[in-house]
Amino acid sequence: MKIKNIVTVMMASLAIFFNGYAQQDPKATVILNEMSKKFQAFKSFQADFTYSLETTAGKVKDSYQGQISVKGNKYFLKISGQEVYNDGTTVWTYMKDENECNVSEYVPDENEISPTKIHEMYKKGYKYTFLEEKKEAEKVFDVIDLIPEDKNKSFFKVRIMINKKDKSVKSWKIFDRNGNRYLYSINKFTPNSPVEDKQFKFDKSKYPKVQIVDLR
Repeated sequence: MKIKNIVTVMMASLAIFFNGYAQQDPKATVILNEMSKKFQAFKSFQADFTYSLETTAGKVKDSYQGQISVKGNKYFLKISGQEVYNDGTTVWTYMKDENECNVSEYVPDENEISPTKIHEMYKKGYKYTFLEEKKEAEKVFDVIDLIPEDKNKSFFKVRIMINKKDKSVKSWKIFDRNGNRYLYSINKFTPNSPVEDKQFKFDKSKYPKVQIVDLR
């Protein structure tokens, strides 16, 4: 997968991750609602994560480290040579290799794929079921499978692991119809972290000779 596509997949996965609400499995409903309630209480958060692409043979083809900061409807995402800034009005996408920054208008809608809405985007579009409890590194996780109601989607399942004790998210894996698996694992999560608003704006003075491409 090309680096430029990773952010798109990242945002889509975050939306998928919290988009699976349906009255199917009562146990899964309780777990997802508790997770969502906790998430909504955060004024901001920062997270370090690992993105991995697994092939049909189960081998890891690509693996990248990333960081994301979120405050309200604003976010900053950094992953493998690419940075995305969103101040709630404008989106800047900076690509290090090209030293280029694309600028576009931020136009939210109810179906928006965005990390700023991950706590409320699981309310429709998916059936879900509690799969199992899984123990890793002395911690116990609830595993839930989300199945999209739209059979035309490129993936057929999303598997989420939620910490049984504190309801935090450990990971989510997207099962693509072509056989690939996209895994996002949270390595460190910091709720209510101090984040300044200027972090969500691209500062071209910090990038000498950067080429700005205004797509607005």
